[in-house]
Amino acid sequence: MITEDFGKSLVNTFNDPYVHKVHLLFNEWWKEASQKAKDSYVNIINQDPHFAEFANGALYTQPIDLDAAGALPIGTVGRSYHDWIIDNNLIAAIITNYEALHDSLVAAGKLDGMPDEMKHAVLRSYQTHDFQHVITGYDSSPYGELALQAFGLAQLQFPYFAMWLSVTTTRMTYINPNSITSAMDAISAGWTLGRNVANIQCEKWETMLDQPLTEVRARYGLTGSPSLRVSPAV
Repeated sequence: MITEDFGKSLVNTFNDPYVHKVHLLFNEWWKEASQKAKDSYVNIINQDPHFAEFANGALYTQPIDLDAAGALPIGTVGRSYHDWIIDNNLIAAIITNYEALHDSLVAAGKLDGMPDEMKHAVLRSYQTHDFQHVITGYDSSPYGELALQAFGLAQLQFPYFAMWLSVTTTRMTYINPNSITSAMDAISAGWTLGRNVANIQCEKWETMLDQPLTEVRARYGLTGSPSLRVSPAV
């Protein structure tokens, strides 16, 4: 059941996800979520050994040295990650800033309903999000972001990914019908790719910085640039 209080947060995000962002919705939901829903998400992660380190915090690490990554040869994972951060006007402290926000919410008791597995998972997901752009090839356009969330949900039924898609499908239905085809294409393309390549959700990209990006992508079945469209039947 969706409570009335959480419903207000949902509407705020539906109306303007650039102000009331999905990560805020994710953090707010756990106090209002049913125990059944929380247990279901935790069980999904815990029942798969592949996700064990993801859920217990073992994968969380200190942010990489962005300057050192920028000094690596062009075409390596580390250099590509560095260039992605710079080209998208992101800041090196983006990960530590989110960790600080997370810690402040924990200290204030605002994440009391969030299971430990979800706390570990969201922190690690924040660390790997931009790596996953680099590895998959999805750009930072709205539909590139949407496709990446669908890709992630196809590989791991994590509520943050699902919330992203629910916000998008609600907005296209009630606010911007002209976006339906492009949004559903991006969702469908990302989901299909995620289901058909090796799982990348729990990889330690920080240990692959000096490796050629094309070789790393190929190990997971990723080649070329991913499509944001679904080809119509002929």
